[in-house]
Amino acid sequence: MGVNELRLIFHQQLEAIEEKVIQLFAYVAEDVAVATEALLSGDTGAFKLLIEREELIDGLYRELEDLVNDQLALQAPVAGDLRLLLSTLRIVPELERSHDLVVHIAEQATHLLSDDLTPRTRGLVQRMAEISGDMWTRAGDAWHDRDPAAVDELEERDDGLDSLHSALTAELASGKTSVPVAMDMTLVARYYERLGDHAVNVARRIVFLSGGSQPAG
Repeated sequence: MGVNELRLIFHQQLEAIEEKVIQLFAYVAEDVAVATEALLSGDTGAFKLLIEREELIDGLYRELEDLVNDQLALQAPVAGDLRLLLSTLRIVPELERSHDLVVHIAEQATHLLSDDLTPRTRGLVQRMAEISGDMWTRAGDAWHDRDPAAVDELEERDDGLDSLHSALTAELASGKTSVPVAMDMTLVARYYERLGDHAVNVARRIVFLSGGSQPAG
């Protein structure tokens, strides 16, 4: 097999990696809304669908790790190709963990919490879902476009998400909600807050992908 043919195969593999990563971004962004609807409506069927999606994501995670490690071992990539492979290894765990958080949110639908939530709690949850879902959509676009400017935008949105997290925690502690429901919803608030943190972490990796310095950690 000639050098040109090997390079063609290598770039086909890079394209496959890129497509799978973008697919993972889309799953996280889309499923935040699905999980939130399940939570607020008590739809356990949506939770089961997200469990199935989680199995698909776990498979993609393993497939991506194998593809990247194979290319690192076989091709000795440099420059932008190396940045893509290293960035993929860094962000795929963030994507997988983020979808885990989405599933945890939907899981609360099985606890039949929806009828026990105050209107303010429901509104705050909906707003947190909108912001975190938008953050993941923006992160996916930034990965596709190699846009390092996204990190500043996402950090600003994450500050807003943190403020909503504090407001929701205060609402749950106000005594208007039963203690068991308040405890479960405190976890939910934390899940949304962590979704924002992961989106920011991914955006910082995109700075490296686009040619900037490798972020710490």
